[in-house]
Amino acid sequence: MGSRVKIRRAEAPAGRRGVGAALAGARVFLAPLFALCLAGCATLDPYGQTPGVGPALPPEAPRTTGVETPDSAQHKRLVEMFGGEYRSWGAERYLNNILAKLAAASDKPGEAYRVTILNTQVVNAFALPNGNVYVTRGMLALANDSSELAAVMAHEIAHITAGHAGQRAEAEKDQQLIRRVTDVLQKDRGAAVQARGAASLASFSRQQEFDADQIGVRTIAKAGYDPFGAARFLTSLSRSASLRASLFNQRAGGQEIAASHPSTPERIAQATAAARALSEPGAVETQRSDYLNAIDGIDFGDNPAEGLVRGRRFTHPRLGFGFLAPEGFVLENTPQAVLGVAGGGAEALRLDSVALPTDTSLESYLAMDWITGLQSASVKSLTINGLPAATGLARSGEWRFRVGVVRLGPDVYRLIFATTALTDRMDQRFRDSLESFRTITPDEAGKLQPLRLRMVRAGASDTAESLAGRMALADRPLEWFLLLNGLDRPGALKPGESFKIVSD
Repeated sequence: MGSRVKIRRAEAPAGRRGVGAALAGARVFLAPLFALCLAGCATLDPYGQTPGVGPALPPEAPRTTGVETPDSAQHKRLVEMFGGEYRSWGAERYLNNILAKLAAASDKPGEAYRVTILNTQVVNAFALPNGNVYVTRGMLALANDSSELAAVMAHEIAHITAGHAGQRAEAEKDQQLIRRVTDVLQKDRGAAVQARGAASLASFSRQQEFDADQIGVRTIAKAGYDPFGAARFLTSLSRSASLRASLFNQRAGGQEIAASHPSTPERIAQATAAARALSEPGAVETQRSDYLNAIDGIDFGDNPAEGLVRGRRFTHPRLGFGFLAPEGFVLENTPQAVLGVAGGGAEALRLDSVALPTDTSLESYLAMDWITGLQSASVKSLTINGLPAATGLARSGEWRFRVGVVRLGPDVYRLIFATTALTDRMDQRFRDSLESFRTITPDEAGKLQPLRLRMVRAGASDTAESLAGRMALADRPLEWFLLLNGLDRPGALKPGESFKIVSD
């Protein structure tokens, strides 16, 4: 599988790799995802294209090609890291028009900016020094009006106009020099100095985030947008992290990546104070209807090219397989593997794949040292829906594992189930899930489509509960409806007002 595939292939292990250690941390497996959600504001080198604001090309327009420069290759890798480019002519045009207004109101009004929408549900945004601004599908889904999205992009532009990338690079050089000198002169104090240096850089980054928030609020107000949009979006961002965390028994604090970003409550408070210095709540039109019209119909959730989670079922149309997780599991499709938790974190699963020579039997592969505590007597070969497979049991600390491997063409898929109490009944649940692994036909694959974000108008009797009932989400549809629409509580809705729902 290529690097764009969510289930990432790894070479067959040459040495010990403790699956027990890996899955013992299953209850915190979403920490990398939250880190990614808030790892925005990353500054990368420009990739050598001339920025500009103008109408976006329709998706079917031919693309020009030429000699790939190192900068353009870096841009290509960056886009691939976030699912590729998502083409939506209406959304791109709308976002570029917002950028044009922000550019004119920014601290450097002569600059020009252009948007790229990234094809991922992760909530993220960042900008390059050459004026290219990146916004994910997840960001567009979470924002509720033009002012909120303008606040996100103004924040990223502020990093450019304030020269934060260069400042951080100089700060990192200073810390590297301090570490080198300390290592030579006072080796016993090197670790302490390095720890202080890391804390100093984290504090430096946090201050840059606060500064970008303040600049962004002033910029959107000057551009004619509601300055309270920044605080509203940060509130939604915090609620999004909390909802995702609760689905997987995580602490919402896991979103704070190495303390390099200020806590969201702090940012909300400061953004609100900055907005109050410029306007009163409700004094400026949020431009909600225009924004919702621009994003109506965009994809929501997983990219089919990387596999789709639908409740307990995971299907990969391009690779041609699927499986059904045990009852009670919530699945997450991550860049490294498909992961799942149940039972308040007392049960977990992982699906990934390895490249294995065809002359290596599955039984002998299970016996390799990639599984800590494998019970060799439990290893058995079997056939699952016509596919060669093998399974076995393992034990590591408090965890018990049912491990299965299935060969499908050149790939071997590993399904690892973990629990703190492997009863016969629970083991049967795991075995049933393993035996649900099967190939899918091209016709089945062709029928699998992404979920869509649709706008619906509330009728006279509609409530949050009634519209949430139309959501094509298996887990907590009402909570998702409230989050996606920036609503604090369920209940009656304003007739005629548009709301987002997720549909097939």
